[in-house]
Amino acid sequence: MLHTLSVPIIQAPMAGGVSTPKLAAAVSNAGGLGFLAGGYKTAEEMRKEIMTIRTLTDAPFGVNVFVPNEEDVDMEALLRYQQVLEKEAERFSVTLGEAKWDDDDWEAKLSVLYEEKVPVVSFTFGCPSSDIIAKLKDNGSFVIVTVTSTEEALIAAQQGADALCVQGPEAGGHRATFRNDETADENVSLLVLLQQIREAVDLPLIAAGGIMHGRDIAAVLAAGASAAQLGTAFLRCPESGANPLHKNALIDPQFQATAVTRAFTGRPARGLVNRFLIEYDKLAPAAYPHIHHMTRHLRKAAAQASDPQMMSLWAGQGYRLAKDMPAREIVRLLMKEVKEVVEGMNRLL
Repeated sequence: MLHTLSVPIIQAPMAGGVSTPKLAAAVSNAGGLGFLAGGYKTAEEMRKEIMTIRTLTDAPFGVNVFVPNEEDVDMEALLRYQQVLEKEAERFSVTLGEAKWDDDDWEAKLSVLYEEKVPVVSFTFGCPSSDIIAKLKDNGSFVIVTVTSTEEALIAAQQGADALCVQGPEAGGHRATFRNDETADENVSLLVLLQQIREAVDLPLIAAGGIMHGRDIAAVLAAGASAAQLGTAFLRCPESGANPLHKNALIDPQFQATAVTRAFTGRPARGLVNRFLIEYDKLAPAAYPHIHHMTRHLRKAAAQASDPQMMSLWAGQGYRLAKDMPAREIVRLLMKEVKEVVEGMNRLL
């Protein structure tokens, strides 16, 4: 599947409304692979987006879903965190959501993926069973599992994945670790992780994390990846569904860095450092999706009040390089940059 792409660029699935059918279709139409994000939607909402993208492109596209993990949660710590956030909710005149576990409509979404015969299916937060992967493959889907370590890569390979998306610590949004009680080694860069996994498994690899320029794409291809996956690079596109405040924050000088935090959702995720992250990072327990549900109304109210200091502004480390231009033009620019790097290297050799 990956070798059939005319350009080795994949648009990352960004949940929460960022990855729209228009964005995914634009990237696929430009020769890359666009992705829809199934996370935080109902199965039927996901199906509608699949139907919509099929009216916008005849090219392959992907759909990403979250693998549910029911893990032990420190309920006392969760309650303490909820009590601390009550004052913020009162300030915005909203009620905190119910801090609950759910499976994000898992079984129903699998049914939609089977029924719609989605060309490419990827998984985050875990690896499905070999039976599920085999059924998707028998149905014509190319199956990708997102991994953050060699151990996870070996599990995904054993379960029958067609390819692995190797996510480095530079990536924006959620870390794709299989479990929430352990964080992938933040000291192992994407390039090092790629080479470690390349030695351990014989599967096509997709590199993700901090990739913003053609130089980055050339580097990961040289390190053994078959394609590069970019998310933050497409955040400011007109086709992106990111909140305008989020898009503007990427170039706002008041936001000087990114950091990984559990404060917004209860799972480690990289975003722009703002007041919420600074004040609540150390208080948030490992409780996903409980905290996601708990803070959802608060984050939405902050957006409506034009307060980016209280929003989850997911972004990778290279966020300052995000450009406000159509997705198709970004793909073309990236490939032009890749070509320039390759030509420069050839001259040196």
